[in-house]
Amino acid sequence: MKVESGFTLLEVMIALAIMAGVILTVISSFNHHLSVVNRDREETIAVLLARAKLDDPGFMASDGGKGNFAPDWPDIAWATDVKPTDYPGVSRVKLTVSWDAERRKVDLVQYVAK
Repeated sequence: MKVESGFTLLEVMIALAIMAGVILTVISSFNHHLSVVNRDREETIAVLLARAKLDDPGFMASDGGKGNFAPDWPDIAWATDVKPTDYPGVSRVKLTVSWDAERRKVDLVQYVAK
């Protein structure tokens, strides 16, 4: 009598179920990390644009306003809020940079002596 060795249908189905679970986990983890990288990229761009705006001497001479970073970044907008502080001659400048239809934003605060 000849005995053939091999995998049963049940063993193959269990192996395929385990492989499907592993592949699904890897794909969802990859998608999550891609979204984290994209969010960090957007925040980094917003912070760098805000720092460049705050470092601009012409910007600091003005008393606020709003606009965008056109032509390079027309979808990213900025707005300022200048308020006096309790200390004479010192103003609080809050620069808000927003993107993604103003759903995401970053605020930078700087104190300026006038």
